[in-house]
Amino acid sequence: MSKVIVYSTTTCPYCVMAKNWLKDKKVDFEDVNVGINQDRAKEMIKKSGQMGVPVIDVDGDIIIGFDRPAIENSLKKKKLVN
Repeated sequence: MSKVIVYSTTTCPYCVMAKNWLKDKKVDFEDVNVGINQDRAKEMIKKSGQMGVPVIDVDGDIIIGFDRPAIENSLKKKKLVN
């Protein structure tokens, strides 16, 4: 099953925008707060090579930042949206 993970922090405005955008698109996702979960923060860094958020994992496609076109393309490719 395809999975979307949003690595975020509570103080990141782009994280909030990305999560709201995914909710508007009716995409289910796991919200991981890397500010309080160090193991998941390490996981995010290993996947992306980045320490900044948001990092969005669309079933293995890693997107750095709130890049709407890249997220939408990945969601379509993975058949998570029409």
